[in-house]
Amino acid sequence: MSFQQLENDEDFYLQCRAAYLSVFKSSLTNISSKHQLYRVLQQAGRNPSHAALNKYWTPRTVKLNFDDFCDILKCEKQMEENELIRAFKKMDINSDGYITHSELEKVLTTRGEKMTSEEVNAIFSLADINKDGKLDYREFCRLLVSTVEQCQMAALERLQADAKLKRQNFGSQSDNLPKNCVSSASSSASSQAAATHPQPFETSRADSDVALKKDNRPSSRPPSARSRRLSMTNSITVSASGAKTVAEPSGLQEWNQTNMKGCFFVEDDGSISSLQYNLHLAQRTNVYMTIQPLRLSHTPEKPSAWMTVDTALFVTSAGETKDNSTLVCFTESKDKEKYVWRGELSAGNYCLLPFTSGCRLKKKSRKNVASKPVEIVYRTDTGEMDLTREFREVLSDIFEVIDLDGNGLISLEEYNFFELRTSGEKCDKESWAVCRENFDMRKNQLTRQGFMELNLMEAAEKDGDPADLWVTLEAMGYNHKLELVEACPFQIDVHCESTQPSIQPLSMDSGAKLLNQALQKSITTRTGPKPLRGHENVFISTYQGDHRISSLITNKTNQKMTVHVSNEQSRNCCSSRGLSVFAVEVPAKTKMVCQHVLPINEKLDWTYNCVETVLQST
Repeated sequence: MSFQQLENDEDFYLQCRAAYLSVFKSSLTNISSKHQLYRVLQQAGRNPSHAALNKYWTPRTVKLNFDDFCDILKCEKQMEENELIRAFKKMDINSDGYITHSELEKVLTTRGEKMTSEEVNAIFSLADINKDGKLDYREFCRLLVSTVEQCQMAALERLQADAKLKRQNFGSQSDNLPKNCVSSASSSASSQAAATHPQPFETSRADSDVALKKDNRPSSRPPSARSRRLSMTNSITVSASGAKTVAEPSGLQEWNQTNMKGCFFVEDDGSISSLQYNLHLAQRTNVYMTIQPLRLSHTPEKPSAWMTVDTALFVTSAGETKDNSTLVCFTESKDKEKYVWRGELSAGNYCLLPFTSGCRLKKKSRKNVASKPVEIVYRTDTGEMDLTREFREVLSDIFEVIDLDGNGLISLEEYNFFELRTSGEKCDKESWAVCRENFDMRKNQLTRQGFMELNLMEAAEKDGDPADLWVTLEAMGYNHKLELVEACPFQIDVHCESTQPSIQPLSMDSGAKLLNQALQKSITTRTGPKPLRGHENVFISTYQGDHRISSLITNKTNQKMTVHVSNEQSRNCCSSRGLSVFAVEVPAKTKMVCQHVLPINEKLDWTYNCVETVLQST
């Protein structure tokens, strides 16, 4: 069965894992060279060009992890027999179904990624099965694709054999694969709380999530084997009517207030990023702080998908170094779409770290999206280039999002946050001066009209080719229907009774690390770690809020641990993992966030029932 026949992300993930484990011993092992990347892509039935490899493995690339490999595989098409035949037909001058050595050599040594004559000779000697000096390319393509599929099936069989070994230590829990070897498995979008690289007792991104289906057959293992099953059940029922509320302070309108906008973006690897902020307080004061999704202006009557995304704000002290900051507080209560914290803060500087769980903001599948993008530029009756009404409305919304301070103008700093997001480069002061000469500005800041003019100029320079404009739109979270699906704009409001607060946006390389530390601390300080039964050095910590439950795994052993997680008995719940049953590999001496869980319907009670099980190695 080829990758193109797979019908869902879970099956795709299983194939990814099978290919990866054909090259590496563990899915926690990183790809450390371009050659290794090429090998594992070949195991997955891909045949990337040198140009494609260079795109994925740049001069700055040091390593890629398993999730990176899955993302690359989504971009690289599976080798298909019909496409191969079409390519060969272009070389078949007399259309007789055969290609001579000279015909093949002419094409492969003069076009595309040119090959040497020696390389062509090697290919022809392998492909000329009956040694008659001609290549029956239809038969060759059939054999090539068949060989690829056989390799994939062999990889799946090896994975199934490994699953049988694990099942010996699993009791009635089983990763039972169907007979056709296509099982339920998924990497899912890693929660924002998972870091890219393991760090001792800080955090680790789940480089490998193995979905495991439950086998309901009675265990045939003896009691001694079942006793090696190290598990813990955690059951929490949350009442929809029992959520705590924080009342607005009386006279809030008289307090000093400031706000700042931002946006959560789903990255290509499924993680979620956003700007972070510095809050300065000149003196000790009572504070009322909120964060909520931002309602954009041009369609106020139309419900926006991102308005249901959960948000939170973690506040840490701004230490002398980024590693010694401490968690001060975080928004736990909710008032409609606002997540709220109320309390007292001392004078000083604080880091504001926006967070969303990833339960309702995920990487979207492209297969159900219209293949042909909607029109965003067109030529008028006079032949001049212009932007469509739909595109102008989207640009107006983007302007709202990047106008961080909400003053109706885009400063150079705000524009550079946008530029770094969409192009990876900054606009210097000299280029900004050129913008001032060509586009509408006020107080050395870009107006909404100027922003429209800038994008129109980009379309005109490309003679109407919208490719670069689409790169910008996709980077800002829009799909080809101009729907905002992979981003969630938000607004932070800070009210202070005794002093005027000041907020400044920050762009920090270690932002994810700071957020992970704060998130982990918010879990461990609210609940004590509980050891898994029979294993004193693997712990589960579970944070229970009115609107979110989060769990943390601590592995204090000197070896990697695989933890099976089952939410099958949960009710009215959705997980940031996207699956009810999965497994994660936790490196030695590491903490990592396991999952976040939210209610599907907030108006109903919800029950979190999670069973965590350590899979012992044989």
